[in-house]
Amino acid sequence: MMVPAPIVCEVPGTRNDAINMMVRNKLTGLPVVRSSDGQLVGIVSRRDIFRKFEEDQLSLIMKKEIMTISPDATIEEAAEIFYKKRIHRLPVVEDGKLVGIITPTDLLKIIRDVKTTLTAEDAINTTCVTAYQDEPLTYTIPAMRISDVTALPVLDDHGELVGIITDRDLFDDQVKDADALKALGISDEGNLAGYRNVLPLFYAATDRYLQDDRKVKDFMVIEPMTIFKKTSLQEVAKLMLNHDFGQIPVHGTKDELVGMIYDVDVLKALLK
Repeated sequence: MMVPAPIVCEVPGTRNDAINMMVRNKLTGLPVVRSSDGQLVGIVSRRDIFRKFEEDQLSLIMKKEIMTISPDATIEEAAEIFYKKRIHRLPVVEDGKLVGIITPTDLLKIIRDVKTTLTAEDAINTTCVTAYQDEPLTYTIPAMRISDVTALPVLDDHGELVGIITDRDLFDDQVKDADALKALGISDEGNLAGYRNVLPLFYAATDRYLQDDRKVKDFMVIEPMTIFKKTSLQEVAKLMLNHDFGQIPVHGTKDELVGMIYDVDVLKALLK
């Protein structure tokens, strides 16, 4: 199931090296190897970069204590790591060398083809943090960062689900900020898809790009797809793969929001 010879960053290296690599390859995280011998020394995600945006050296930004797995490990072992640790990249290491990488998406493809009695409500594993449609982004973005989530269900005055906002929604396709690109060290200005992967968290790291009058409702996805709490995890996996979703809001019998299910939650279907 692993992706062999994954794209990596090297140390010594810089923040901008990592950002450019993510942008060019439309990724949100990368293993980091030592340039001298290819030894795996860490992993870096877009969130790591923007948590330490003032740091330039990749070695000071990357996570050094990382979970790895061997090529001989079982699918169940990988699923358990993702589910319990709530991580999204699992380097595959043999004799200290990086030989591949596996992600929750790889395992969702297995669940899609396997019948299970487990449902969405069986797998929800986190407290659901919500946003209010009329709250300013100057409040919502720090709340997303503090809660360590990249998506929030959005409620109206009556507590009804009216949208969902993700970090990617915070970027307006019609506006390309050359100064923001330059500050990020992005050399390929034409790579909009990759640009979208990292720019939203640049907004979170620097207040100067936030206008006080912008609200959640200006950026949220209206009437998002939801699933019933009794939906099987097999069906949830299909929906996530078909729509490239990392999370889906879950509703109850009266259409009330009961939580959010994430890709790593769905992997419970593979646990013994």
